[in-house]
Amino acid sequence: MKKRRIRDKITLNPIMTFVILIIAIIVISGILSLVGFESTYNTYNATTEEYTSTLVSVFNLFSLSGLKYIFTSTVSNFVAFTPLSMLIIILIGIGIMEKSGFLKTAFTLISKFCKKNTVTFVLVFLSIISSIIGDLGYIIFIPLSALLFLHGRRNPIAGIIASFAGLTCGSGISIFLTSIDSELLKTTLTGAAVLDKGYTISTFGFIFIMLAAIILLSIVITFITEKIVAPRLPKYEFAELEEDIVIGRKELKGLIYALGAGFLYLIFFIYNIIPGLPFSGNLLDNTQVYYIDKLFSYDSFFSNGFVFIITILFVIWGLFYGIGAKTIKNNNDVCNYFSHSLDGTGHTLVLILFASILINIFKKSEIGTVIISMFANLIENTSFTGLPLVILLFFLTAIGTIFVPSSTAKYSILAGITIPVLMNSGITPEFSQVIFRFGESVTTGLTPLLAYFVIYLAFIHKYNQDEKPISLFKTIKYQLPYSLATCGILLCLIVVWYLIGLPIGVGASAVL
Repeated sequence: MKKRRIRDKITLNPIMTFVILIIAIIVISGILSLVGFESTYNTYNATTEEYTSTLVSVFNLFSLSGLKYIFTSTVSNFVAFTPLSMLIIILIGIGIMEKSGFLKTAFTLISKFCKKNTVTFVLVFLSIISSIIGDLGYIIFIPLSALLFLHGRRNPIAGIIASFAGLTCGSGISIFLTSIDSELLKTTLTGAAVLDKGYTISTFGFIFIMLAAIILLSIVITFITEKIVAPRLPKYEFAELEEDIVIGRKELKGLIYALGAGFLYLIFFIYNIIPGLPFSGNLLDNTQVYYIDKLFSYDSFFSNGFVFIITILFVIWGLFYGIGAKTIKNNNDVCNYFSHSLDGTGHTLVLILFASILINIFKKSEIGTVIISMFANLIENTSFTGLPLVILLFFLTAIGTIFVPSSTAKYSILAGITIPVLMNSGITPEFSQVIFRFGESVTTGLTPLLAYFVIYLAFIHKYNQDEKPISLFKTIKYQLPYSLATCGILLCLIVVWYLIGLPIGVGASAVL
């Protein structure tokens, strides 16, 4: 009993944990700057065919210039923090879907006619493959997964944990070329050009090994959720769902209206992202080469408006359901429903504020960049070849992701050195990129430096019924079983593909 009381006293609110981490980074950056913590890495320029050496040293935040930066950048950084704007816009759409009854009807039907394991598997599977839409998956699936489990009379925190596990463990896994994969592919080709200027990679060069990873991870994450994580969560009290929901003619009529209107809306936008048809392709950036870049480039209308496109879809579902089911009677209902999901978001906004400060100052400190640079040099100077070299890259990427979650930031440093080293060891550039993507999938869900970790944290807080808040470190602990399982599965896939020599995709293999 005494031990439990002591533990209760030392439990930190996540906001206070962020404050402590911010102070710690400021102090650590000062110490590392004084001791000369720095590193040099080389990048290859395919145009000039020359290496450029870059020195990276720690920026001292515990100095006058460092403190000035923190105070002057905090507000602008918070306003520009992508998860904040995306979350607010998406929640508007989710609010009208939830308040009109669309989500309650749809999720109740799903839970009624599908087994729990099946619902969890589909949620995890969709979370994994959502990497095709980039970071938007975090904003969509985390709130919806909570409501899916809630209306299925299950602990919504289990849905949040499972969805976040699928999103993070599957962040580097996709059977289609994502916008991030496309950027990494260009960097891979630049690294390969050091030894082979004519090297080419197929856009389907990763599909076989990625498909195997998606299937295995979906099964294992579902198993961990149902057998390990969910049973250990506190019992959830369904105060607002004491009676079974009855789906009558009005509800079904509303559902038909919503799905019909949503279908027409989707047809319109799908047509406008298909190139080559009459009056089609209007939402694409046709200056790009790869289709995924046409879809998600910075100048693509589809990419820039994608969050709003999804929000409008949610609004259509909620609005037309409300009209059909007669849960929306006038314009005041619509306007009130828009703000429903934004009620009580004060704590979430404070969490996002401190998370944005933490991420901003850590990035400014360059501590993570120095660490990645050291890892690149370690690979360059190692005597490892073959499988040991593969395993080394896998684990260094996993460790590095804790400090630098951004795929492109890490790979821009690693690729110019690691790709030639692995090619000299008989390993293809395609397989090198797979190793990198698999490695970062292991630890993406374990770092609060991931911009979307705070969304996961905020929604766990929202559905926590205990008076004592769930600490930041406990939310990380929830993800540990998934991380360890992902490490084992993806490492085994890499080893098997390398030893047997199976093709990793169309026209691509593990070895040269």
